[in-house]
Amino acid sequence: MKKFVKASVLLLLFFSMMGVAQAQKFGYVNSAAILAEMPEVKQADANLEALQKQLQKKGQGMVEKLQQDYAAVRQKVDNGELSPLQQQQESDRLEKAQADIAKFEQDMVKQVQDKREELLQPIYDKVNTAIADVAKENGFQFIFDQGVLLYAEESQDVSTMVRAKLGM
Repeated sequence: MKKFVKASVLLLLFFSMMGVAQAQKFGYVNSAAILAEMPEVKQADANLEALQKQLQKKGQGMVEKLQQDYAAVRQKVDNGELSPLQQQQESDRLEKAQADIAKFEQDMVKQVQDKREELLQPIYDKVNTAIADVAKENGFQFIFDQGVLLYAEESQDVSTMVRAKLGM
């Protein structure tokens, strides 16, 4: 009976050691902070801001021209210089210009979004690759982003390792 108890205890120890050996290792990273520190992100933001200002300037020019045209047509109508047919034609022209401005504004938003994705996607890929490399090199099965963690021990923060991998 003693041999059976010893064998059972040894088997229990063996299986519990296997469970410890196969324990999953978790880590977390603050990707938003890492991205905020990257010079590439700062440069991309500056490029996007310049593009947005350029497009806004063009849109503002279109609005100012429409306002001038409207004022000129309004003055001609007040002076009686336009026939009803000419008034309708001018009205149609101004409405088309207004629709063109609205379309330009929509296109501007899409153009800025597309440019943002074009500039930032390679940076996101670079950070994700660094996170994956840190996980593989340090035996982490899971790395979470700090933005969604409810609790984490500081010892599991791999942000420093990811920064090092990115050369920061």
